[in-house]
Amino acid sequence: KTAYEIPKRDWSSDVCSSDLVERFLDTPVKRYSSGMYVRLAFAVAAHLEPEILIVDEVLAVGDAEFQRKCLGKMKDVSSGEGRTVLFVSHNMPSVQQLCTSGILLLSGRVAYRGGIAETITRYINSLESLSRQPFRHRTDRAGDGKLRVVDVTLDRKSTRLNSSHVSESR
Repeated sequence: KTAYEIPKRDWSSDVCSSDLVERFLDTPVKRYSSGMYVRLAFAVAAHLEPEILIVDEVLAVGDAEFQRKCLGKMKDVSSGEGRTVLFVSHNMPSVQQLCTSGILLLSGRVAYRGGIAETITRYINSLESLSRQPFRHRTDRAGDGKLRVVDVTLDRKSTRLNSSHVSESR
């Protein structure tokens, strides 16, 4: 099937079945917000019944209802329909809910492959280790260098920023 072969009546039971998406099915995609585009793309991909469904950070956009429907659809695809879901996410509660095994990538290389509980533990440990490094010594940052944050201190008792230092590169 292609997206053009999916009759509108088939969309009613899918991820994009909310009133919000159904209202926009006749709207040109170029006028969609990024969130609407992701909803539509996920619904089409899930509806096409691929052997492997690759979902990369789809839960980063959308409201709680959309995220719940996505997780439900991915569970149906992997458990109920016996297909493979490759789920890429930084949302650990969703990863834990959906996955039984995981692969941890650090700097583009496989750092661990195994059970999901251990994968999540290693991921969190890697974040804690990274957070202890001063900004000025980290190599995982990108940008054009015109403005560079070199230090940030947060008060754990509140969400208020206590102090920060910014240097301008010339």
